[in-house]
Amino acid sequence: QAWNASGEICIVCHTPHNALSTLVPLWNHATTATAAFTLYTSTTLNALPGQPAGATKACLSCHDGTVALSNFGGVTTGTNPITGAANLGTDLSNDHPVSFTYDGALATADGGLVAPASASLVVTGIPLYGAKVECASCHNVHSNAFDPFLRASNAASALCLKCHIK
Repeated sequence: QAWNASGEICIVCHTPHNALSTLVPLWNHATTATAAFTLYTSTTLNALPGQPAGATKACLSCHDGTVALSNFGGVTTGTNPITGAANLGTDLSNDHPVSFTYDGALATADGGLVAPASASLVVTGIPLYGAKVECASCHNVHSNAFDPFLRASNAASALCLKCHIK
């Protein structure tokens, strides 16, 4: 593909040397630097989402449409962002909230959430990152066993029900 002329699958995100940031291990992609995101809000939301950070910021480096897919390896080579539904843009108000702490206090305050097993795990197969829900809590970029790169099937809302009791 034009955005990855080398054909190396891993290089778009990872590098064995000279990683560009500490967002995720050996990160090799340019990151969203200045975008301000419109966050999800709801009168029933007990969590306090923050501006995307950590693993979510790494995901948004491609999926917010502000950084070209070919901007990796420390080189800015294009203006070709992801297109279509995969381009979330910077308005995340209609997407699941991310970058918020998911802990026992939140589960208790909400009343409709599963109490997390630990600061790094909601339940088996659903990780937390620094006790926070991030894109990678539900999505696994290294496996598309459950399209679109979900960690589990969402048939009959099965993935959602890993965290939500409602």
